[in-house]
Amino acid sequence: MAADDPNIEAGRRLFAHPVSFIKSVVALEHLPAADRPEICFAGRSNVGKSSLINALCNQKGLARASNTPGRTRELNYFNLSDRLFLVDLPGYGYARASKTDIAHWTRLTRDFLRGRAPLRRVFVLIDSRRGIMAPDLEIMDMLNEAAVTYQIVLTKSDKLKKGQVDKVRAASQEKISKRAAAHPVVLVTSAEKKTGLEQLKAEIVSLALSETEV
Repeated sequence: MAADDPNIEAGRRLFAHPVSFIKSVVALEHLPAADRPEICFAGRSNVGKSSLINALCNQKGLARASNTPGRTRELNYFNLSDRLFLVDLPGYGYARASKTDIAHWTRLTRDFLRGRAPLRRVFVLIDSRRGIMAPDLEIMDMLNEAAVTYQIVLTKSDKLKKGQVDKVRAASQEKISKRAAAHPVVLVTSAEKKTGLEQLKAEIVSLALSETEV
């Protein structure tokens, strides 16, 4: 995405608006009204979802980060200036919880993805130090089955040298190349260094433009 892409500036303007926590959803009947576009963030436990959401919105503590993997156990909804919902999905791959609880979160996520009409894209976060792993492929299979478009976002890129990041990005693109629901562009971000956030905002605003005036 070029630096002069108009969506870069549009993304800056969109995320200059306040973002507020709306609710945590543990059952589909408690979902908010489907009256605006929705963007979801998914990823393995401890991949840095909360940190990325906070950096994206430039609000410390908006999404609760934790050193305990598996903290996010529901669909957490955030309202971006009444124009867009950001949704933090339960972390997958590891959780200090019972098999029953994990099955419930998995079923909740699967049912949500299959039936949520305003959902525009799921950003699947991948720790750049580890690359795409088996649990990530499972969530991608779920998204493919639900015919939901998703895009890979590498996190914590500041922990690697540029050459290493380039290799992880290339490997990620190769792994998604034959997946019909996968967006072909892999984004590279660092919540700590604030890198790649403008590109992510631009992707998000491009999905919202058809629904609302930015």
